[in-house]
Amino acid sequence: MKQIFELQYHGGFMVCIMSGAGSQLALFLFGCYVVALGVHTEEPRVAQHSEAEHYVAAVYEHQSIFTPSPLALVGRKQALDLMNQNLDIYEQQVTTAAQKGVQIIVFPEDGIHGFNFTRTSIYPFLDFMPSPQLVRWNPCLEPHRFNDTEVLQRLSCMAIKGNMFLVANLGTKQPCHNNDPGCPHDGRYQFNTNVVFSNNGTLVDRYRKHNLYFEAAFDTPLKVDHIIFDTPFAGKFGIFTCFDILFFDPAIRLLRDSEVKHVVYPTAWMNQLPLLAAIQIQRAFAIAFGINLLAANIHHPSLGMTGSGIHSPRKSFWHHDMENATGHLIIAQVARNPLGLIGPENATGKMNPSHSKFLEILAGDPYCEKDAQEVHCDGATKWNMNTPPVFHSEMMYDNFTLVPVWGKEGYLRVCANGLCCYLLYQRPTLSKELYALGVFDGLHTVHGTYYVQVCALVKCGGLGFNTCGQEITEATGIFEFHLWGNFSTSYIFPLLLTSGMSLETPDQLGWENDYSFLSKSGLSSGLVTAALYGRLYERD
Repeated sequence: MKQIFELQYHGGFMVCIMSGAGSQLALFLFGCYVVALGVHTEEPRVAQHSEAEHYVAAVYEHQSIFTPSPLALVGRKQALDLMNQNLDIYEQQVTTAAQKGVQIIVFPEDGIHGFNFTRTSIYPFLDFMPSPQLVRWNPCLEPHRFNDTEVLQRLSCMAIKGNMFLVANLGTKQPCHNNDPGCPHDGRYQFNTNVVFSNNGTLVDRYRKHNLYFEAAFDTPLKVDHIIFDTPFAGKFGIFTCFDILFFDPAIRLLRDSEVKHVVYPTAWMNQLPLLAAIQIQRAFAIAFGINLLAANIHHPSLGMTGSGIHSPRKSFWHHDMENATGHLIIAQVARNPLGLIGPENATGKMNPSHSKFLEILAGDPYCEKDAQEVHCDGATKWNMNTPPVFHSEMMYDNFTLVPVWGKEGYLRVCANGLCCYLLYQRPTLSKELYALGVFDGLHTVHGTYYVQVCALVKCGGLGFNTCGQEITEATGIFEFHLWGNFSTSYIFPLLLTSGMSLETPDQLGWENDYSFLSKSGLSSGLVTAALYGRLYERD
């Protein structure tokens, strides 16, 4: 499935999104890129805003050129030959972005060297990495200061050429000694590293990935890097990599600094539906913390790897393409101070009938009598529905407890291990599809170990209960709904995905009576997933 938007508008910005590289792209960009700054309106219109309120960002989803034999031992020259092919493409993107006034660009994890190496086979691909805290260094202007820094030199020169901050990911090495108790047996540390260059080519900082995802070639730093770098155009940025987004350190701890309004996020993410597609978790993170997330994923559809975006709490500009083997550049104008979605005004919301009924249920309306699966009400709040069967099905390798979502309207509850999930819904028309409300409260142990609490409304893969939890991307079912649960964590990520891998923004999101809730009406296409994805970091 290919998801590319050529022109989008939402209150704060209008943006053009582009595929590929080269002269055709440059011509297309020249005619297409438009920025409109304004308030939320039905039709796009230009309003006068200070440029200081916004900055221009870019992320590049890169179709990497990989070594055909990552386990083979090669020399430094052969490794550089391959990496320079990827760096040539990076340089093209920087040139294109510079023509559009981009101030910061982000490239993906593993984009320069690839993956599936051993500790030994990746060694020729590693640059030496001095500590930016100890050494002020401009690799482009001081290329001979350190050996084995050819990749850093090229990235530094790109930042100068493009007059922009540049964020990229590469493998780095750091010698260590026997008196260092953590020193590996071969006398060196090897890190999965993000680097940040200023627009004058200076190495501003580096982040070494903490939560490695089956990366035998790399070491985990002995101490977590909590890296925040400052920019003249948008203030403070945080930085982390891929799998880090699911853990407290460094991602959550970084955002305890209230001045961090932006995060740069190189990733090499394999999509896993229905809950953890790349664009899903990226957008959910931006909403949950009220920040801008600049996410660059690697592009390898055969491996399920695609999905990048520039995400703010109220709008996203994203790319998801499982059909074409081409890179993709996204450029957008971004608010320096993003407007959050979660807050008192959103938790209360306009009192439409659906939200009023939701509040009545939470308040224990005297006109309503609730039991395990139904609510029986007098007067204007009548529900008449049969108690649906409870069943179990595997979703995301976890054993979810579910109930089917039948009928054009209803109120459902399903519980497991202390977490109860509730759904109040209406459907304008019924589709020939099976939907289910599911709950999971426990330790996830496949492809990582972490504790989650999840309430999820999902479209099933077929009409059988055992298909609920399967990976699907197309749906036709339209819902107006409130989804809520009695979560025991405040770290809850709202997931809202519709047919064709499209992102939607919740109408309302927040807490009522100690329940976390999400509501949505007016879906633009069929619902694939609506979920509240909670993380209990202390139980990992």
